[in-house]
Amino acid sequence: MVEYRIGQAAELLGVSPDTVRRWVDAGRIKATVGAGGRRYVDGADLAQFAIDIAGDRTPAHPRGQSARNRFLGIVTRVVKDKVAAQVEIQAGPHRFVALITREAADELELAPGVVADAVVKATNVGVEIPAQL
Repeated sequence: MVEYRIGQAAELLGVSPDTVRRWVDAGRIKATVGAGGRRYVDGADLAQFAIDIAGDRTPAHPRGQSARNRFLGIVTRVVKDKVAAQVEIQAGPHRFVALITREAADELELAPGVVADAVVKATNVGVEIPAQL
């Protein structure tokens, strides 16, 4: 059984440790008390909670799509050459770099400050385990 300290759970959920403490105190997340009085959250419970708080990500103006991984963010950088464009998008704590045609970047009028979706669709997805949280 994998357990996470409050700070680790907060980092994984993208919130502050105080927020996780309030959720534990309110009974939204179950925690156990370990040696030294530290509170721990069960990994499986944390995973389910992360799914529950994600909620419905249906956009206000839905569109037909095959890619399910969309991250709303802001364009932070666009580098263009004659054929291609490199577009960087910051979506919360996530930084995405897309390589698209220059023509597409021009048509979309991509520039720093423009709100855009980073759409991720891949045939291969790698999974890595971090050394420590």
